[in-house]
Amino acid sequence: MEWLMWFTHFENTKPLALVIFFTVFCAVLFYVFGSDRRSQRLESYKDIPFLDEHQDAKGK
Repeated sequence: MEWLMWFTHFENTKPLALVIFFTVFCAVLFYVFGSDRRSQRLESYKDIPFLDEHQDAKGK
């Protein structure tokens, strides 16, 4: 149980949290930009908020 006490010290957990968050950040970047097809699909989602307004204007 000594290794659990290691997590209670801030000088140990701050670098560990930094490594974990940096790894997750790099994984998200790789997921988004790793494939051209996925990148184009995700890029097309940026216009979704404007599509609803455009359809409402046509319907009136």
